[in-house]
Amino acid sequence: MSLINTIIKPFKAQAFKAGKFVEVSDASLKGGWSVVFFYPADFTFVCPTELEDLADNYAEFQKLGVEIYSVSTDTHFAHKAWHDSSPAIKKIQYTMVGDPAGVLSRNFDVMIEADGIADRGSFVIDPEGKVQIVEITAGGIGRDAKELLRKVKAAQYVASHPGEVCPAKWHEGEKTLAPSLDLVGKI
Repeated sequence: MSLINTIIKPFKAQAFKAGKFVEVSDASLKGGWSVVFFYPADFTFVCPTELEDLADNYAEFQKLGVEIYSVSTDTHFAHKAWHDSSPAIKKIQYTMVGDPAGVLSRNFDVMIEADGIADRGSFVIDPEGKVQIVEITAGGIGRDAKELLRKVKAAQYVASHPGEVCPAKWHEGEKTLAPSLDLVGKI
């Protein structure tokens, strides 16, 4: 079953952000736009490249009012140790959520049970706590923060412009579509 348009399930988790341990819950993700960015594990190979890419683009997400929460089944203590030891991870200013019991990973249907780690899953959550975008890739395929940013802009545009939709490869400022009987068969 798709998670699109479902409300995120309740959770509480420990996280590392800005040199401190903080608690994050489902309430933290409501009231603004959020990206929940699952990755398999700290101290690995593809994961730091993705998280560094997000860190490099974090200011652009924040300009849109979007908070980022990276999540793995590591603890918040492991996140701090990784942050302190890796030049790529040291750039991170967003929240790094620990999910050692796999609650969040299961809530978002990305837990690889046999391995105890999460798939690479990106979820865009709207201010009401509804999932608007889901992207899940295989472990060896890294994601692109700029493409995620483009998708967030499209989701925000559609949310604020009822009756309009964003076509393929849409970028901010480009023409949108207003679905109607007149468009059927003309695109």
